[in-house]
Amino acid sequence: MDIEDLNIVSSKTTKNIKSISFNFDGPVGNIEAILDIPETQHQSDYYSVICHPHPLHGGSMTNKVAHYIAKSLNELNHPTLRFNFRGVGKSQGLFDNAEGEKKDLLAAIDLMQNLYPEKSLCLSGFSFGAYIALSMAHFVNADKLITVAPAVHLYDFTKVELPDCDWLLIQGNQDEIVPSDQAITWAQSLTLPPTIEILENTGHFFHGRLNDLRNIIINHLQTT
Repeated sequence: MDIEDLNIVSSKTTKNIKSISFNFDGPVGNIEAILDIPETQHQSDYYSVICHPHPLHGGSMTNKVAHYIAKSLNELNHPTLRFNFRGVGKSQGLFDNAEGEKKDLLAAIDLMQNLYPEKSLCLSGFSFGAYIALSMAHFVNADKLITVAPAVHLYDFTKVELPDCDWLLIQGNQDEIVPSDQAITWAQSLTLPPTIEILENTGHFFHGRLNDLRNIIINHLQTT
């Protein structure tokens, strides 16, 4: 598959990043997506797929944290895909309490694998999206995983088949939505815990700390 084969809605280039808005076929119909492609001669070995926060609480692919994750990965020359889960924006279907959303993610990864068959998967997610990404990381053989403020308060993380790939977890210690102590305690208790980065004086949406989030992601991936 080539970029030209996508069902493109619009395209623009800003600061050497080509952003393509398009639609692709998901399990229950159309899925709305944004593909950001760095225009560089220094290609990365990875492509990235990023999962947004909870669909029923305003979460979408344009969420600031999801956008900053994408920007950070673009700086490392990853082509990145953000997409709206079913029922969000112009994506068809209804919220399916994480089960259908996992299938949406599989469709997104399949698309990117077809576009970039020579690259490995770096999978990311924020809040609800972090749970979806973590739940599927082992199944899709992700090479790298980034979970930001994983929604430990919503789902039973003990039932998740954990990945054995490089895994970074970022958590604000004053998160007003995800209980930070619960998230950190759970992560530290794992047999193979992730690299845990705790941002002090930081809430759920990383207000005023998005550049710190970016720096953590870039520094981690540059050294692993």
